[in-house]
Amino acid sequence: VWTRGKQSGIHSMERSMSLLRTNRIALMQVHNLLDVNTQLATLQEWKQQGRIRYTGITHYESGALSEIEKLMRGERFDFLQINYSLMEPEAEERVLPLAQERGVAVIANRPFGSGDLFGKVRSKPLPDWAAELDCRSWAQFFLKWIVANPAITCAIPATDKSRHLEDNMQGGIGRLPDPKLRRQMIEFVSSL
Repeated sequence: VWTRGKQSGIHSMERSMSLLRTNRIALMQVHNLLDVNTQLATLQEWKQQGRIRYTGITHYESGALSEIEKLMRGERFDFLQINYSLMEPEAEERVLPLAQERGVAVIANRPFGSGDLFGKVRSKPLPDWAAELDCRSWAQFFLKWIVANPAITCAIPATDKSRHLEDNMQGGIGRLPDPKLRRQMIEFVSSL
């Protein structure tokens, strides 16, 4: 849902269901916190009616984390979709621990920092110790750092190339970094 006003939100959700040819949606989210209280109330109603299985909120900027934290303390929802990457780890400070405490599933969006991480490592080889994580690409390196955080449910890297999709999927296979290695990964990328 990405609109203002209760009726506009209902229209948007009904249109989504019509386009998807369904009368039940697994996850419906309020995008970018737009009119979030109004839309969350409608989502909760629809969840009680069985039209939605899970409710959630989304944002893509770290500047929204304090508002997200406030919402998490005052509202009830099942999913949170936020930016989280080696370049944007701020959610680790308070939002991710709170999500775990409240039983909120977390979807990490922008896992490559809108592609900026690839610019940072362009022409640089993976560190030798990345082999300990079964990493064969920078995408796998970045994704393993994310999904190793126990607060993260999944990461959603965007791509329109099948070879990138296959590479990204390998980020969820094999060994994951422990907390010590995660710190080493962030220090390594920060030093570049």
